[in-house]
Parts: sequence; structure tokens; C-alpha cells
Amino acid sequence: MTCWIGVASADHVSAGVEGGFAQLGHGRHDAVKALHRGDWLVYYSPREGMRKGAPVQAFTAIGRVTSDEPYHAAQSMDFNPYRVNVDYFPGVTPAPIRPLLGVLSLTRDHIDNWGLLMRGPKRKITPEDMRCIAKAMGLPPDNLARIE
Repeated sequence: MTCWIGVASADHVSAGVEGGFAQLGHGRHDAVKALHRGDWLVYYSPREGMRKGAPVQAFTAIGRVTSDEPYHAAQSMDFNPYRVNVDYFPGVTPAPIRPLLGVLSLTRDHIDNWGLLMRGPKRKITPEDMRCIAKAMGLPPDNLARIE
């Protein structure tokens, strides 16, 4: 089991939560091929929309991968992104990243340039960081205990 941060706009994250899937790096296979059944995925959303909209700078959804491997989705006539299925936890709330910068091992030594760490489609993180983010999002304690 691995813990990941996926990076996507809040509107793209909402579509994924609604559809029960994760799509990273604009649907690139190399962006999702490392995700496996049982992995934890939390999304960080820098903005409301892709390169537009108001800043969000928060973790916006969290779940567990349920696919054995990525699959092609028929989204439109000329766009068939790779996805994995994800069981997202309902009832969580977005958690702003700024209060967590000094706590997360990913960012605590990079507080002045943490934004650079949030570029690209995904980042592997420690279970401790995932528990910290999940707790900030309001994930119930019984689910926090499952992050290992």
C-alpha cells in the first residue's frame, strides 16, 4: 500500500469524485500506472479550474484505489484518458495546505518554496503525512488507523 498526493484543479477533482475515478496528468498512462488497488490517494487542488479561477490551495478529496490497473475511458471523441477507480470518503472537508506546511515531512523543510513540490501529476508521501492530511480533512479515526 502506497500513499499518493494527486494534483488537479478542484473542478476536475469534483468530476472524479462524482464519477468514482482518478485521472492524473491530463489522462496520461504514466501518471496513473503506479496506482494500485488499496493505495491511498488525496488530491491537492491549487486552483478552482485548470490554470484559471480562484486559488484553492487545499486538499480536496481522499480515497482508496479500487482498480487492479489503469483503463482507458471514452470521455470524448478524441480524448480517451487513463483512469483508475477510487472509493472516495464522503463527508470530508477541504483542508488548506498552509497550516500543514510545517508539519508534513514533504514540505516542512521547504516552507518558502512548497509550491514547487506540488507541481506535476502526483507525489508519493509517507503514511504519517497521509494521516495528518486525512485528520485535517475530518476523516473518522477508524479510517485513520487503516493508513499504514
